[in-house]
Amino acid sequence: MFNKVLIANRGEIALRVIRACRELGLTTVAVYSEADRDAVHVRFADEDVCIGPASSSQSYLDFKRIIAAAEVTNAGAIHPGYGFLAENADFAEICESCGLTFIGPRPHAIRQMGDKAVAKDVMRKAGVPVIPGSDGVIAGFEDAREIADSVGYPVILKAVAGGGGKGMRVCKDEMELERNFHIASTEAAKAFSNPDLYLEKVIVNPHHVEIQLLADQHGNYYHFGERDCSIQRRHQKLIEETPSPLMTPELRARMGEAAIKGAKMVDYIGVGTMEFLVDDARNFYFMEMNTRIQVEHPITEEAYEVDLLQNQIKVALGEKLEFKQELLTPKWHSIECRINAEDPDADFRPSPGRIEAIHTPGGPGVRVDKAVYAGYFIPPYYDSMIAKLIVRARTRREAIAKMRHSLDEFIVEGIPTTISIHKEILDHPDFIAGTYSTAFLETQFKREKASIPVKKKLVTLRRSGESTLVDANPTPINDTTTPERVEVSAEEKKE
Repeated sequence: MFNKVLIANRGEIALRVIRACRELGLTTVAVYSEADRDAVHVRFADEDVCIGPASSSQSYLDFKRIIAAAEVTNAGAIHPGYGFLAENADFAEICESCGLTFIGPRPHAIRQMGDKAVAKDVMRKAGVPVIPGSDGVIAGFEDAREIADSVGYPVILKAVAGGGGKGMRVCKDEMELERNFHIASTEAAKAFSNPDLYLEKVIVNPHHVEIQLLADQHGNYYHFGERDCSIQRRHQKLIEETPSPLMTPELRARMGEAAIKGAKMVDYIGVGTMEFLVDDARNFYFMEMNTRIQVEHPITEEAYEVDLLQNQIKVALGEKLEFKQELLTPKWHSIECRINAEDPDADFRPSPGRIEAIHTPGGPGVRVDKAVYAGYFIPPYYDSMIAKLIVRARTRREAIAKMRHSLDEFIVEGIPTTISIHKEILDHPDFIAGTYSTAFLETQFKREKASIPVKKKLVTLRRSGESTLVDANPTPINDTTTPERVEVSAEEKKE
């Protein structure tokens, strides 16, 4: 049991954990780097501790500093969020050895699922369909060539300890395989301190569909349906939705059962996600397991009316879950757009800098998870995501319409963002029809030329000490706007 939780993370996920803890009556401790001194999660936690300089290796990834922060604040548990140390089995073991509850799966489950080759072997033994390829780590190029010849090209090389698209290379023939083998291995060594690779056959134009799992310490396992994460750029997700456009109740049941079988094989507890590739014939193949809460978890929360964060914490507290699997069906259609501080017109170059003004959409069925504000400086040291825009509606058509007008209302000034490209994707006929795949951005989607920025005036009205940001123009403002800021007094407005 514990009554104080240290959040070993930053940004919107740290704030999300703080809210979940508060509603459960738990106090919280925020840790932060020197670059995050003015971050929102620091303000709203009950206590806060600076754990080092801006570099994540000297702050958010430093075991000793985080454990020390937990000890000096008498925290009883650590929530890792996602990223950083969330899937680090060594860190989970250290927490246990220090008498701290790690709010996540047990170290052995993290370790097995973190090694992609081991995870594939475990799933195969559990009877979960896997993609044809190597049975484990590839010994060298000659081994890779023989396997590729047996399963057929195209194939993909993947880092055993990988994630986020690093150490991955698609090879259409033997020449590309030989060239990319050494590149992928070197990249994997730099990114994960492990050069090992495995090989899989490429499933052509698949959907990327993941199953949300939740398991307690009493042997109860549940799945909360699927999320379609096929809209990706360089293996990084941009838009997610649930239900998936290709899903049927029968396929959902089969994939859910397979995911639970795999989770039971490693004695999994807490929240986790089984990721699959699904082809046009609705055959599905295990890809990997994320042993943590997902960035895109809010769409499952909205569609199923469940609080995954609270249930994750309840599991760590030893509580027994009382769901009935047959009743766990989607009540809404939900879509999430990741709003990143990136410039779509400059090959998605990260755009750190100061947010001069921000306006977020609202209304029934609209949710914004963020931890930025007007005047906040986005540091260049961490992930570029600044917010998640989530909508829900009764039908997919209604959800797309709601997301469109919500994106129109989402204004960020001072930095480029990905809002404009989300609008273009949602207007694309293949997205509207639900006939997209993981190759959508490369093969189906063609961006229009960037429009010429239009001068806009954002007017700050001041009355009785209050400030309200309004648009002085009658048309909506998007993130390509170059605003002209003016101050208008109440007296001037009357004239």
